[in-house]
Amino acid sequence: MDKFQAKTAYCLGEAGNEYDQGLIAFFKTAFEAAGGKVITDSFPTNNSDFNSYLNKAKAEGADVIFTPVSIAYATQIITQAASLGLDIPFVGSDTLDDNMVLEAAKGTNIQLYVSTFYQEGGNPTFDEGVKNYINTASGALDANGGNDTVAAVTAMGYDAYYVALEAIKAADSVDPAAIKAALWDVEYDGVSGHIAFDDTNGDAVRDTAYIKHSTNDGAWELETQQTVAQ
Repeated sequence: MDKFQAKTAYCLGEAGNEYDQGLIAFFKTAFEAAGGKVITDSFPTNNSDFNSYLNKAKAEGADVIFTPVSIAYATQIITQAASLGLDIPFVGSDTLDDNMVLEAAKGTNIQLYVSTFYQEGGNPTFDEGVKNYINTASGALDANGGNDTVAAVTAMGYDAYYVALEAIKAADSVDPAAIKAALWDVEYDGVSGHIAFDDTNGDAVRDTAYIKHSTNDGAWELETQQTVAQ
């Protein structure tokens, strides 16, 4: 609403996908509470043609499209939106913070924004190590979208590995139930910041997000850093 003066939002996610649908539900609640109108749609699993959904967003007068989908779907949606000449800004979740999605936006006029949990430069030592791997390991550069940009999913996956390792140590066991029980109390300082879990649902305790946009030349540019309080 602040960035695009949006009054109508179109939300698109995969049917039955708890991640997509959960984030859409939160977005809808917040956007409508602020006075906006939300239109929601779901596509079937393995769908590959998004033209009808994108045309509907345009026909319904959407000012912004929120689509917190997987990398594979996101690349198709962005590519097809570019082919249609769609000028509606796209906003997405951390799953869109991926170099394959950047590649899909490269050379287009698509406005793509993501809310994520790590920005390259946040941990220089980690970034250097990842870039060295990407540029030296066989096939790694291609798998990373043809460049050595460090995506947030890389940092989060790295941290998740070490949080799991801390849970194994705390459980002093490789039994899955024991590890799961120990995970609740794990705290860990990772490359993406301090990691802990709440007592209610075991959700990660996070209060800061990085809002980035695609430069459309194969890179992300930091738009702003935002806290829950803001």
